[in-house]
Amino acid sequence: MNITRLVTAEDAPALAELLRVNREFLAPWEPIRSEDYFTAAGQHAVIQADLQQHEQGSKLPHVILDDAGRVIGRITLNGIVRGPFQSCALGYWVSAGHNGRGFATGAVREIVRVAFAQLGLHRVQAETLLHNVRSQRVLERNGFVRYGMAPEYLNIAGRWQDHVMYQVVNPSSETG
Repeated sequence: MNITRLVTAEDAPALAELLRVNREFLAPWEPIRSEDYFTAAGQHAVIQADLQQHEQGSKLPHVILDDAGRVIGRITLNGIVRGPFQSCALGYWVSAGHNGRGFATGAVREIVRVAFAQLGLHRVQAETLLHNVRSQRVLERNGFVRYGMAPEYLNIAGRWQDHVMYQVVNPSSETG
């Protein structure tokens, strides 16, 4: 059974509820969001925009599922760039009640396989806040290597924060 699948408009109510329940848990790791973001209508708009970018080939928006097939988070390949770059950036979150149970590790493993085997990408980038050790471990368990630190990289929790940069390169990519 897959641990991820493409997000659908029908996921909006479940995602809105998860986001409301996990709002405080996710706040230190996320940008500040409008109140609308935490509603089914807001999530529906986010999903529609994500699916439009997916149709254009620049995003792969998935949900993360538990063992019973319930939505417990999101994982997305963002900013897919073709041409000589053949790369994207990874973002994900898992609900507090499912943290530490292997769902993030499994979802990252699965989406990286999709990035390489199905999308034919060369590289997947991910970044974490300096103190997000749990996410760093998830990435490292999936073959990501740290390659630097970006000062004031993203506006998270209302301020520009430094991020550790990670990447994994497709082992079957041709070099040269």
